[in-house]
Amino acid sequence: MTVAASMIPGLEEIVRNGDPQRRTEAARLISELFFEDAANLKPNHIELFDEILIGLVPHAELVARVELAERMSLVVNAPRVLVGRLARENEIMVAGPLLRRSPVLDEDALLEIARVKGQGHLLAMSERPSLSTDLTDVIVRRGDREVIRRAAGNNGALFSEGGYGELIKRASQDGVLTLTVGQRNDLSDDRLKQLLAGSLDVIRRRLFDVVKPERQAAIKQVMAQISGVPERFESKRDFVPAQRTILALHEAGNLNEAALLGFAKSYRYEESVAALSAMSGVKIPILDSLITGERFDPILIVGKTIGLEWATVRALILLRLGPNRVPAPADIEAARVNFAKLMPSTAERVVNFWKSRP
Repeated sequence: MTVAASMIPGLEEIVRNGDPQRRTEAARLISELFFEDAANLKPNHIELFDEILIGLVPHAELVARVELAERMSLVVNAPRVLVGRLARENEIMVAGPLLRRSPVLDEDALLEIARVKGQGHLLAMSERPSLSTDLTDVIVRRGDREVIRRAAGNNGALFSEGGYGELIKRASQDGVLTLTVGQRNDLSDDRLKQLLAGSLDVIRRRLFDVVKPERQAAIKQVMAQISGVPERFESKRDFVPAQRTILALHEAGNLNEAALLGFAKSYRYEESVAALSAMSGVKIPILDSLITGERFDPILIVGKTIGLEWATVRALILLRLGPNRVPAPADIEAARVNFAKLMPSTAERVVNFWKSRP
């Protein structure tokens, strides 16, 4: 502690008895010293920083711990004990960045955290660049809907036979998860058959629309095996009649939110997308691709840009899922909150980007 003590008089006293504000300031100064030369530090120097910071950081103010965790999450030789301590904090703003990407956390530490911490920690961990089968076994067993979806969409995640079995079981009650699992590159034909056997027809057809051509052929083959007859899928919807309907409404001065709400409530998908395209200026193929994706966000963004009420946005979300599927109340509430928070200027920038796409 000699070097640090020379920089910060009374450091040992601060470590033992300092209040959060004094510890925060001391931790900030020593952390800056570490970051200035982190790439060139030898292991014994890093251990020294670890020893000093572990006495300061856990007792520092929350804002300081959050900032330090963000910075430490990007350092390949960050102090190991400190990183482990911060990653185990209950405060997800501190633990999250480290769980998402810190290369310092080893498999044993991640498994320990995954087994005992809450959904926020699991969600952060599910975004790591790579996940072993041991980790995904725990995540699939303990995770809620959002955690499972995020892990299934992580191309760097590996799943055991048991893990895949649980994923497919959960997907039978979650159309978004079905679409996510169905697009995984490591999904075998046998697993694809299990996945499709437990899904609704509308989900199967949406999956067919979004997967690669080679997976489309596999879906056709699997569905023929399940039903005993060749399955006919069309990869593109026919929007021409819907466009005529929307053009007629526009010419009559009746293309408005009430008309869109009526289409959505009647589950008239083509008319709803054509109306959204006319009202927002985003091309139909782009809207179709966005809306049939994994998340509700494109509907929220377009809805905010053209000034839709929440009731219409909700009807469009239900349209997206189909008439035979009821969304989880928590998902709808999360979408409502996100829609309320979404700034029109932010939504407009995204829509302008969509408009510029060929």
